[in-house]
Amino acid sequence: MRRHHRAPESEISVYAAEKMSDTLRLCRLNLAVHGLSGDLREANSYYDDPHKLIGRFDFVMANPPFNQSEVDRAKLVNDTGQVSARFPLGLPSVNNANFLWINLFYAALKPTGRAGFVMANSASDEAKGGQREMRRKLIETGAVDCIVAVGPNMFFTVTLPVTLWFLDRGKAKGLRGDRVLFVDARHLFRQATRAHRVFDADQVEFLANIVRLWRGDSAETEAGSAALMAAAFPEMQYRDVPGLCRVATRKQIAEQDWSLNPGRYVGVAPGQKQEDEAFRTHLEALQEELEELNVEAERLQKEIAQNVAELLEV
Repeated sequence: MRRHHRAPESEISVYAAEKMSDTLRLCRLNLAVHGLSGDLREANSYYDDPHKLIGRFDFVMANPPFNQSEVDRAKLVNDTGQVSARFPLGLPSVNNANFLWINLFYAALKPTGRAGFVMANSASDEAKGGQREMRRKLIETGAVDCIVAVGPNMFFTVTLPVTLWFLDRGKAKGLRGDRVLFVDARHLFRQATRAHRVFDADQVEFLANIVRLWRGDSAETEAGSAALMAAAFPEMQYRDVPGLCRVATRKQIAEQDWSLNPGRYVGVAPGQKQEDEAFRTHLEALQEELEELNVEAERLQKEIAQNVAELLEV
């Protein structure tokens, strides 16, 4: 807003739902620090819909919890057994909430709305539990705009590599309706500390410029991305760049079993072996599975400790 010389407090209306009251207070404080306010409700997004979200929003942004398993599926359907309209892609048969979140973000958008959210890598490829079918439905809407692979240690609370999903319901009827832009940004970062990486301003601008060029817009270089742009796009026009970006058609995505894993499409940079990329993808999947098991082990350990303590009090 500042870059476009607009006033955020008069241009942006913020709506949110948050289950934890402490987190909700932090969110309100965060908005206040930035001169904003919003309609923020304490609610569980799986079961509650305080804002009547279906088709209401111009933009959705979220960093939802990954691979959540403690969801009561019975609360996601009505008395006649029909799935809530908030889940237009259907419900997964596995106890994993990733596609519940994707459903909610898609359903909340206006016909011209856009969404950007962080998602576990496994959601891009996972086939079991109907997740491939839900991914196919989403792709066939034409709303999947851009998928960006991000390396590990970019978040303080999640060490895993992640994927950024961008939806644009308005593009479905345009020239890009049956195409998806895939970007591999795993090699773009600055090592801020031993355990944490960040995107610098020129890198963020560079990634945004890839999308701008693909959409037919002009690139921006105010944040210092000129050198990166000159190396990748010397004519300042979009092109597929091995190891960085590629546009895939819906037919090509179907041939890849409806995968949205950028590594399957972008390929490798000159000098890098394809086998290295395959091994890296497999290792990332194992790392995500190990992280899930560690979280579950911690939960079970606390539960066992509590049960033992209760028995000793008897």
